[in-house]
Amino acid sequence: MEVQNNKPVAEFSELMNKTNYFTKLKENTINNSFSVPLKVSGYEELNLIASNLLKASIFMLKNDGECLSNSSDIDVISLLELALQLLPEDEMELLDELNKRHL
Repeated sequence: MEVQNNKPVAEFSELMNKTNYFTKLKENTINNSFSVPLKVSGYEELNLIASNLLKASIFMLKNDGECLSNSSDIDVISLLELALQLLPEDEMELLDELNKRHL
């Protein structure tokens, strides 16, 4: 009887070893978290994505009576957190340094 119970587990294990299905999340062992690669054409597109997330969140918060009643499954906080993570902080420091040198 135990042989029959182990067969699905063995088949599942074999399936998992054939192909690497879990490719979307990239593990960061330093802080025990995962990252998701985001392909963009450049900083302009990255800025546009973050800006649109922020605009959509602002719109939803301003019109919460109308908008959120029709789409209650949208989590505005997660959109805002995502937009915050997309902001290029290191690059902004560089722009500040370049701005100082220019002035």
